[in-house]
Amino acid sequence: MKRRFIFLPALMLWLFAAGCETEWLINEEGNLVPKTVEHDSSLPAIAINGSTFHAETFGNPADKMLVILHGGPGADYRYLLNCKQFAGRGYYVIFYDQRGSGLSKRERKDSYSIQLMLDDLAAVIAHYRTSSEQKIILLGHSWGAMLATAYINQHPTAIDGAILAEPGGFVWQDILDYVKRTRQFSFTSETLNDAVYLDQFITGGEDEHAILDYKFGLLSFADEAEDSPLGNEGALPFWRGGAIVNRALFELGEKEKPDWTTNLQQYTTRILFVYSQRNKAYGLEHARKVSSAYPNVQLERIDGAGHDLLTFPAGWNYFFPMALTYLESL
Repeated sequence: MKRRFIFLPALMLWLFAAGCETEWLINEEGNLVPKTVEHDSSLPAIAINGSTFHAETFGNPADKMLVILHGGPGADYRYLLNCKQFAGRGYYVIFYDQRGSGLSKRERKDSYSIQLMLDDLAAVIAHYRTSSEQKIILLGHSWGAMLATAYINQHPTAIDGAILAEPGGFVWQDILDYVKRTRQFSFTSETLNDAVYLDQFITGGEDEHAILDYKFGLLSFADEAEDSPLGNEGALPFWRGGAIVNRALFELGEKEKPDWTTNLQQYTTRILFVYSQRNKAYGLEHARKVSSAYPNVQLERIDGAGHDLLTFPAGWNYFFPMALTYLESL
């Protein structure tokens, strides 16, 4: 794990030098973290629902639409790019970084709501849909699978199929219980200590997104610690974390305590629900509990994989043919 933090001495030297010359450099877009679509016009983007989103598509626009929903909240779709392979099998694959996430435009903390995230998904579908007969399928991972379920719960007749990979839960208490299990690190973990080391040197206010996103990205390294229960194979590839959207949606969850199961019994289409063998915080018991909110479930374990089962070869090679079989059955 030490190899991931060889950059620390060099980065500390850069921060010292930058601070001596021009203090504003740390928070300038493009230095600590990549620029978003707001500051880099070369990035593929769409303007919908009052904001600008980093987004791209693969495949024939006339094919069945497969919308990919990343985790977080506050991650981005880079780690799910294996899903491009569905484009070669007859699917129009849509990727977008959710509001305030990845390379999408940053927004004020008080502007977020769970309903707004659902409205964004509806707007993405409407933007790319080529006909009213075009089938729409959602593929969500972690938080993305929760977002997919919240959307299906609100629009049970609008979606023609769903693949859900290790959602934390669909009611707030299940989510809290799962998140608590995922955070059972040793406080002496080398990876965790390395990840938070620079946190004491860089501080940022709520509107200093570059600094906060950088710090948020550092904490993601803890998920690959040897003592993390998530069982991941390595460091997750990502462009830029979304610190404010992550904080805002968790605080909204605490306040609203959502239940996204109230209408799921109306959704009789079979879903594919997958969980990983190596994620000790999940397991069959939790998978059964969460997936039981749906009336028609195909529950499968992805062997040899951890929580990020759609990213690394062991999980993806097991998952992809299974997902294709499911999609072809719809």
